[in-house]
Amino acid sequence: MSDLPALSRRRFLGATSAIGLTGVFGAGTTGTALAADGSGVVPVNWPGLGSYPGADAAGKRVTAILAGSSRYLIGPWYAATYTRYLPDGYIDLKGTDERAVRLPAMAAVAATTALVTDTYDPRTLSAANATIRTRNLIRTLAARHRANNTDTATRWGNGWQTALWAYYTALAGWLFWDRLAADERDHLAAMLVWEADRLTTGNDVHLIGTGGEQLYMTRRDGTVVTPGDSKAEEDNWSAAALSLAAVMMPNHPNAARWTRRNVELLLAAAARPADLTSDRTINGIRLSTWLRGTNIADDGTLHNHARLHPLYMVAFDQSLYQGFVFGLANRAAPKAALHNITHTYAALVDKPFPLPGGGTSPIYRENSAEIYYPEGNDWGTHFPFYFGNFDLLVTLTGQDTGIDPAAAKWERLHNNAQLSLMSRFTDGRTYGATSENTYYGREHRIGAMAGQAYLTLFLSRNSTGNRLRWA
Repeated sequence: MSDLPALSRRRFLGATSAIGLTGVFGAGTTGTALAADGSGVVPVNWPGLGSYPGADAAGKRVTAILAGSSRYLIGPWYAATYTRYLPDGYIDLKGTDERAVRLPAMAAVAATTALVTDTYDPRTLSAANATIRTRNLIRTLAARHRANNTDTATRWGNGWQTALWAYYTALAGWLFWDRLAADERDHLAAMLVWEADRLTTGNDVHLIGTGGEQLYMTRRDGTVVTPGDSKAEEDNWSAAALSLAAVMMPNHPNAARWTRRNVELLLAAAARPADLTSDRTINGIRLSTWLRGTNIADDGTLHNHARLHPLYMVAFDQSLYQGFVFGLANRAAPKAALHNITHTYAALVDKPFPLPGGGTSPIYRENSAEIYYPEGNDWGTHFPFYFGNFDLLVTLTGQDTGIDPAAAKWERLHNNAQLSLMSRFTDGRTYGATSENTYYGREHRIGAMAGQAYLTLFLSRNSTGNRLRWA
């Protein structure tokens, strides 16, 4: 895995990528990549973005992870999961729950990123066939969303996590815009608009509407609303959908509402007690006035699953991904996405926690890829890329200032450990025994992280200069 050669990165797939598409799906699949279409989506201007050779050490590691993961997901996993087309021409998702929707959406992020950046490894499946499979995932997921589907037995949407599923699907579709037919593009836009609009109905306490899910684990008065269950992750994955909608459809009538709500959710996700009395204003929002609670401690730690949980501390990767989302449109991401990241990263690297047998240790073990979970880990035993991905994002966004060792050192340790896990298999997968990572979407999570990490590298270490900007 680690010996995978770095390839020259083009802006988008060449003409050979469309081989077979007309015969399978009909004509009209390769429209312009530079002009907004009827849905109002402005595609990525790939020719204007420069290139990224991936020749730096971190780039070689992430390239190898993405190439292997995408090869597994769009190869063996897809082949075993999707064995038939339904009468309406879509693949059978086999349900409407997280397993049926989130997993293929994450796989699509990995595959599209690998294909459009020439990091795809075709040793077991050609790029042309991988393109067909990837397009199947995108077009089916979008068509089955309730914005486009009246069949209650097959539609998804309007759920606790569905904004995240829509984000993954829409991101994959945006990257693959040149490969999609007009109706497929419209389905993607309608899906993302529907989920983004739902999120703008909330306020400074509630995620949606004026009841139900709240933005904070702990209220301003100290009342713990959801003991041991930070709302940070839900807030920042909801923000992701809003950010992508605003970037993809900047001229939409609701774009300003999506932009504002994105900032609100980013700030709520990372809110600390100290923020409740802070006069600081970020992206037009004064913290002490708007925030109604907190999700992380002043030291940057947070609790989820009734424990201090390092895996949910690095879930702020979703906030940092906004750098590449806005960067693909040559725009600055909101500074709110960086809020309190340094505190959380310092808690991973420098904060000592008691050891069972005496003494202390930080979460990041000295000169080791091993992770210390002060209150245990209920998800399994092997998560190096969850941390290596976050290390890389912290490095590229400069959020490790004053922290020693710096994030680049930890990225090397953790991502080399990830490559070691992958080297055990020939098909690109990461995990063996279920006990290593008990999440049923473990391979898909690796792929989605790898795709978004690579896109962040693409924007940060671009031939035209660093395109990650914050304002």
